[in-house]
Amino acid sequence: MLSISSHLQEKLSQPLKIGSVEVKSRVLQSPLSGVTDLVFRRLVRRYSPNSMMYTEMVSATEIHHLKQLPRLMEIDENEQPISIQLFDCRPDFMAEAAQKAVAEGAKTIDINMGCPVNKITKKGGGSSLLRQPHLAQTLVAEVVKSVEVPVTVKTRIGWDDKEINILEFAQKMEDAGAAMLTLHGRTRAQGYKGNARWEWIKKVKEILTIPVIANGDIFSVEAAINCLEITGADGVMCSRGTLGYPFLVGEIDHFFCTGIKQNKPTPREKLECAKEHLQGLWEYKGKRGIYQARKHLSWYCKEFPGASELRDKVSRIETVEEGYKLLNEAKESLSLINPCS
Repeated sequence: MLSISSHLQEKLSQPLKIGSVEVKSRVLQSPLSGVTDLVFRRLVRRYSPNSMMYTEMVSATEIHHLKQLPRLMEIDENEQPISIQLFDCRPDFMAEAAQKAVAEGAKTIDINMGCPVNKITKKGGGSSLLRQPHLAQTLVAEVVKSVEVPVTVKTRIGWDDKEINILEFAQKMEDAGAAMLTLHGRTRAQGYKGNARWEWIKKVKEILTIPVIANGDIFSVEAAINCLEITGADGVMCSRGTLGYPFLVGEIDHFFCTGIKQNKPTPREKLECAKEHLQGLWEYKGKRGIYQARKHLSWYCKEFPGASELRDKVSRIETVEEGYKLLNEAKESLSLINPCS
């Protein structure tokens, strides 16, 4: 039986206020490059209708040079509340991109200062801004001046163990006008290895007045509760835990709202969701969607008999029909093993 302190229960009963925007859920779906497109967000939204969603991160330089906005910024009119995440190191380009994002329907603008990938950091974006706190502060201030919606920041605790500067950095973000900070409890050097160091999230929460969202190792309802009890954060953001499992944000949100833990979907229900994901990617992106679906389908294939073999097969599909056939055969096999699965 999960238990929650009275202080945390009181916090969870209140909406999350991000500047002028009020969100009814304190569970957020993280922006994930190559993952959180329109199709994926619709699946997550089904199980958590009030959560803040985020687009994949979009390059402000790309927005500046293209005549048409990249498809990454496409928003369904029914998927609010949603934020568009931007990255770059040029304050003027970021301000311009933020204005275009608001015109597309973004309720907030999120600035990525946490991505550890080399191709992003080498160009001065993502977590490289942790090493340039004054530039990061200027960047946030310029974006805040350029739009009327709240501006938020997602970052990490530091570049590496020798450069954990998140306390000073976080304060600069608030001073620049950021309305919320999401903190992944790892350094850039860690990538996604080791454990998220939630103690740093606690330290940041203690010095800021704006909402602080905890990110890193939120893979279950239990982890979300434990994280909030330890950090005192204002909410949690789910990332890798939603890969092949778009139910997670809704599961946590349901518990936050009701105190009742939902039954997890059966393997057959997960495979049915995988079929819908495949169909959606095909309809939205065509052949490119099929290639992208390979990784998504692979993520769905775990924790049931035959999952490993199925994972290998779906990672090589060429058509929707091929994917459907494999998933349907797996569902039928599971029904024979356990009619209730």
